Amino acid sequence: MGYYLTTAIAYPNGAIHIGHAYEYIAADTIARFKRLDNHDVFFSTGTDEHGLKMLQAANKLGITPKELADDNAKNFRDTQLALGSTFDRFIRTTDEDHYESCKAIWRKLEEAGDIYLDTYSGWYSIRDEAYYTQDETEVVDGVRLSTETRTEVTWTEEESYFFRLSKYQDKLLELYKEHPEFIGPDSRRNEVASFVASGLKDLSVSRTTFDWGVPVPGNEKHVMYVWIDALTNYITSAGYPNDEESFKKWWPADVHIIGKDIIRFHSVYWPAFLMSAGIELPGRVHAHGFLFNAGEKMSKSVGNVVDPIDLVDAFGLDTLRFFLFREFSYGNDGSYTKDSIITRKNSDLANEYGNLAQRSLSMIAKNCEAQVPRPGELTEDDEKLLALARAVPETARRHVDTQALHLYVEACWKVLSEANRYFSAQEPWKLKKTDADRMATVLWVTIEVVRIISILIQPVMPDSAGKILDLLGVPEGIGEAGAKVLPTATDSDAGAEVDPRSFAAIDFPLEPGIPLPKPVPVFPKFVEETE
Repeated sequence: MGYYLTTAIAYPNGAIHIGHAYEYIAADTIARFKRLDNHDVFFSTGTDEHGLKMLQAANKLGITPKELADDNAKNFRDTQLALGSTFDRFIRTTDEDHYESCKAIWRKLEEAGDIYLDTYSGWYSIRDEAYYTQDETEVVDGVRLSTETRTEVTWTEEESYFFRLSKYQDKLLELYKEHPEFIGPDSRRNEVASFVASGLKDLSVSRTTFDWGVPVPGNEKHVMYVWIDALTNYITSAGYPNDEESFKKWWPADVHIIGKDIIRFHSVYWPAFLMSAGIELPGRVHAHGFLFNAGEKMSKSVGNVVDPIDLVDAFGLDTLRFFLFREFSYGNDGSYTKDSIITRKNSDLANEYGNLAQRSLSMIAKNCEAQVPRPGELTEDDEKLLALARAVPETARRHVDTQALHLYVEACWKVLSEANRYFSAQEPWKLKKTDADRMATVLWVTIEVVRIISILIQPVMPDSAGKILDLLGVPEGIGEAGAKVLPTATDSDAGAEVDPRSFAAIDFPLEPGIPLPKPVPVFPKFVEETE
């Protein structure tokens, strides 16, 4: 089963920041989740390297735009890898196949009669790569700004190709009505529908005042305006127009993961371009919110821009990945502090998850010959906790499919909270003196729940969850050197062995008698260094 997801492609005219990391880690979490859930996944990300901003930034540095793009694209790619991103393609809009893709879709728009040549005059924001009407600007302290984004605008007049966006107003409104799932979360869909209903104007889609971009076919004094160029990356990655087999397999994309500041371009311009070109629409566009540093919007001038690698160095990669979805509702804005990260690390990870695993496994090492214990007859409390854990996969799938990543993580932690209450109430440390068989059952139930949640939380914390699964004696992979495959874990439909760490393996409980390694802490508490 194929699953294709993308991030927005980043503008590489500056350093990567925590906002980028938020999007990359979210998309990677979804990609990992789908792979573990038996999907064939294609995950695309990359950089948007054309446009006036890049040209100006390069000129200031005394280098070519391509040199700047090469340097910064490498930084973005390397940082994504450092954040654990498992992308399948890192696309650059300077890639040769992307030029071919842009020219191909341009010709489709022309064939549909939706491209025409005219003259543009209006206010233009270099930072936003967007045009604004007179009513959408105002003068503040002698500088004309966009009322929407508060960025400086300048008057621009030039010959331009236009796309007949107005032609697609009714079709777009029909799309939002018939497929409300196309835009998420719901609040963003309402904003977009209101914008479209207020009236769409045709869109300027080329520039002549600079040449750093994809040349317009048949009139190379024009370069394509950034949004045709940038948005087309999604079909380029999928194989358009030359790799028909790949394109048929991966397109339409299941979801575009983007920031809320570019929702209009992805849910208005992009579907209109695709409708015009006769290309199927993606399944969903999901816009996440912004992260604020202690309540303040991050800004270079304020000096509060956070490098995500600094947070990784301070707290650990898995802690950062977990924190982003445990602390914030994915889709809304969020504010974080150093203390909030420490609290989540010490409370949720060290106490609720790590300590539960450590306590139960330490008792097994001392009292059950360091082997998975053999459970006796299960009580109502045992069955209730196991049923709660076994119900999480379906809940998690539902939340991941709507990008409610915070609810997916919350569902896992609700089970861990119940497991901690269960462990304390059952008091296995007392049972070892009075009822060793019952103690063994309680310990088996506890580590079985830890196993289920560890499998499910791997997409968020791949390294840490993997270490817990190591301690539980759960082998990794099929047919790997030294790996063990669950003898009963077979897919009845395909007759294939199941990876013991995949979601399919949740249905195959821990087998008694499996030897376990010496338990070690996986989530040490964060303690600040003092002089």
